[in-house]
Amino acid sequence: MKRIGITGGIGSGKSVVSNLLRVMGYRVYDTDSEARRLMNTSPELKRQIAEAFGDDIYAGGSLNRPLLASRAFGHPDRVARLNAIVHPAVRTDFDRWSHSRPDELCFVESAILYESHLDRLVDEVWLVTAPEALRIERVQQRSGLTADEVRRRMASQMDEEERRRRATHILCNDGRQSLIAAVLSLLEEPR
Repeated sequence: MKRIGITGGIGSGKSVVSNLLRVMGYRVYDTDSEARRLMNTSPELKRQIAEAFGDDIYAGGSLNRPLLASRAFGHPDRVARLNAIVHPAVRTDFDRWSHSRPDELCFVESAILYESHLDRLVDEVWLVTAPEALRIERVQQRSGLTADEVRRRMASQMDEEERRRRATHILCNDGRQSLIAAVLSLLEEPR
């Protein structure tokens, strides 16, 4: 079994690469959606989050994400506490998921692959990159954020050069080079 991490900054196109892989028949674990699922279904995770952020965070039975965001974000210590609860659960769930069919190549998509220590569970890392101006434009189109808001989000992520230094392979998603050809080329490499 080989496990490959897919990462990149906001607007780089990691989800595009993940969707290409799914179309090709590969399994891809999406950490964002799986974290949301776990935060709503894991009794232990729900207990820890409620203890840290208040019992009303689960009023009605499911996580009140806007309330959690209002209590956590903007407070680095609270974000760190939330990450300390969620990241280990996601790592454990990914490990279980990837071992469910050990004869296959599988992927994990995460914007915070290194920060959440998922990189320790993969055999290689594919970094998806794009020019900053293009990334800003993509995020603005899908989210309605201003360019300054996008830049602030980019600044809160790991430095692009640090990601490049750690990555096994780099996929350029600048709209000029064929992303499909680059993905196919990486899939053909011996593992």
